[in-house]
Amino acid sequence: MEIVLQFALIIIPAGAVFATVYLFLRKQSEKEIRHLQIELRKERQNFFLPSRVESYQRAVLLMERIHPNSLVMRIHNPGLPAKAMQADLLKAIREEYDHNVAQQIFISLNGWKMVRDSKEETIKIINLAGNQMQPTSTSTDLAAKIFEIVGEVGQLPTEITVEYLKKELQELF
Repeated sequence: MEIVLQFALIIIPAGAVFATVYLFLRKQSEKEIRHLQIELRKERQNFFLPSRVESYQRAVLLMERIHPNSLVMRIHNPGLPAKAMQADLLKAIREEYDHNVAQQIFISLNGWKMVRDSKEETIKIINLAGNQMQPTSTSTDLAAKIFEIVGEVGQLPTEITVEYLKKELQELF
C-alpha cells in the first residue's frame, strides 16, 4: 500500500505538470497559428491589391465608355441610318463588356452584378430609342432620341455603378 501511495505522490504532480505544459503549449501554438493566418491574409491582400485596383479602374472605365452619351458621341456617324447606328451601338457595348468580363474575378459579386445590370439597362435605352425610329430615320435622329431618354431618366445605372465601385474600392484601403 505504501508503494501505491508513493507512486501516487509521484504520478499526480507529474500529471498536473504535464497537463499544464500541454495546455500552455497548445495555447501558444493556437496564437502562432492565428498570427500566421493574419500574416498570410495581409500578404495575400498585398499580392492581389494591385490587380483588384486595376479591375475596379477598368470596370469604371467600362461604365464610362458605355454611358449612352459618351457611346453616342464616339460611335455617331451622321451618314448612317438609325437602325445601322443602333446595331453599331449595341455591338460596341458587347465588345466593351466582353473585353472586360475577366475583371469580375477581382470585383465583389454585388459590384459585378451592378456592372452587368448597367450594361443591360444601357442596351434597353438604346433599343427603346431605336424602336421609336421610322425606317427613314437617321443616326442623328437616333442620337437625339437617346439623349432625350437619358435626360428623362435622371441618374443612369452606369453613373450609379461608378459611384458604387468607387466606394467599394475606397473600402479596400
